[in-house]
Amino acid sequence: MEIIIIFLYRWSSNRYDEVFERINRGIRVDRRVKIIGITGGSGSGKSTIVRKISEIISDFVFIPQDNYYRSAEYISNANITAYNFDHPEAFDTGLLYEHLCSLKEGRDIEMPQYDFVHHRRRDERQLVEARPLVIIEGLMVLYYRQIRELLDLKLYVDTPDDIRFIRRLERDVQDRGRTPASVIQQYLEVVRPGHFEFIEPTKAYADIIIPEGGHNERALNVLIPFIREIAAAAD
Repeated sequence: MEIIIIFLYRWSSNRYDEVFERINRGIRVDRRVKIIGITGGSGSGKSTIVRKISEIISDFVFIPQDNYYRSAEYISNANITAYNFDHPEAFDTGLLYEHLCSLKEGRDIEMPQYDFVHHRRRDERQLVEARPLVIIEGLMVLYYRQIRELLDLKLYVDTPDDIRFIRRLERDVQDRGRTPASVIQQYLEVVRPGHFEFIEPTKAYADIIIPEGGHNERALNVLIPFIREIAAAAD
């Protein structure tokens, strides 16, 4: 399974190398555990893809990368661009990598929970029991090489900018208590630049690129056999 894309860009330095190396020294991978990574810009339809997969295969572990955001409690509608949620450093990638390694070993994890209204990690954690199939979804899933190397199938959801912005606007206003003005400001100042600098370049690492996400029935019909193949290998 291979896709060739001609794409030139400058890759950022990786400050997590020591964390990745420390965790890697003790990992014993269970080859029966398979991990599918789904990425794409904000509002691209990544969650819809996960929901479509769940209609075919119900027994899997779902890991939203958003749960691994770092706390930024000082953020409000008035200073929304003071913290860049669309930057790789916004995530606790060391913890995410540790948890993916644990799941790859067949060990349960306690996944953090995030409060998107108050922009902070909650005190409680969710027990996630290991399963043969793991699906991780998020903006920076393909950004770090070490996490990419844990993935058995890498998907990139490619959706036009205007559609993504409209979806993000609706979500942030309805679900996260944001004002339209703050969503627009954040999009123009950090979301859009971050997408082109950090997210879109990772399209080059995808095994499958899905135009317009879960609303693309033809693409889903192509994807389904791959998902079933991965799930069967995990049994």
